[in-house]
Amino acid sequence: MTIKKGDKVKIDYTGTLDDGTVFDTSEGKQPIEFEVGSGMVIPGFDAALVGMKKGEEKEIKLPPEQAYGPNNPNAIKKLPKDKLPKDQEPKPCMILMIGTQQGQFPAKIIEVDEKEITVDLNHPMAGKTLNFKLKVVEITSA
Repeated sequence: MTIKKGDKVKIDYTGTLDDGTVFDTSEGKQPIEFEVGSGMVIPGFDAALVGMKKGEEKEIKLPPEQAYGPNNPNAIKKLPKDKLPKDQEPKPCMILMIGTQQGQFPAKIIEVDEKEITVDLNHPMAGKTLNFKLKVVEITSA
């Protein structure tokens, strides 16, 4: 049985950057479980599984366009400093949780001045090439 869109799968994986840094892994945890083609994982990860069989292993390299996308310069925003919580002084490299209509997500502070902060709303993995070692643990047909 080979994986096709709509199948439910369990996958063991290790994700690394080009310098070998591990950014995520299922090692020591449960395999990731999702429906292939549902958009629950990044596009290149999803696409790489189609046609694989139970027990099969594969290594893939995903450019930013198949992962979290390129860095978007329009995702750099300035926010008034007085709108931030008063209990913590903002500093570059701090992560804030920003609330939007789509929910909350992290934003990295890249600059702070007297009146405002500059935040990067890009996903932390945007613009990065990602490498994955994949192993198909289970396939449940749709």
